[in-house]
Amino acid sequence: MMLLRHLLSVAALPFMVTIVIPVWLARRNAVTVGVAGSVPPMLLQVVGVGVLGIGLALFASSLRRFATEGEGTLAPWDPPRRLVVRGPYRYVRNPMISGVLLILFAEAMLLLSRAHLMWALTFLAMNALWIPLFEEPQLAGRFGEDYEEYRRNVPRLVPRLRPWEARPHALGQNKEP
Repeated sequence: MMLLRHLLSVAALPFMVTIVIPVWLARRNAVTVGVAGSVPPMLLQVVGVGVLGIGLALFASSLRRFATEGEGTLAPWDPPRRLVVRGPYRYVRNPMISGVLLILFAEAMLLLSRAHLMWALTFLAMNALWIPLFEEPQLAGRFGEDYEEYRRNVPRLVPRLRPWEARPHALGQNKEP
């Protein structure tokens, strides 16, 4: 049942953002996949491959932690029941969104597409509003002081250089009521 919950949440959210909308943009703007004909854009595509790998790894690692430690999914209608503060969450509060953003910027680099770059920037702006206005107040309400301590020590989207060491009680011991 947990696998089905995760598949539904991934299909509904990141799949739409990273696959469906970018395919639509490519078709609408006649963007095709191919290797650039000169060195500078080709180097941008090579960087894009690396950024894509980092984004996928960050997203997958975060999703796994939500399932195993958080006992929930990435979907707002089925959120984690425990606060996750380990793994990539020790460096950044929203590694899933950071991973998706890296994937979107990688797509823009690989396709050398201005339309895809605009989509990545739009998605960044949407999350820059959504996270502090809606998601963070909900997390504070569900997880209380543990979340507040976490929020004070770990940045929202840009990772810190050194991992944050949570106090023992903040390691997911706080069940949602």
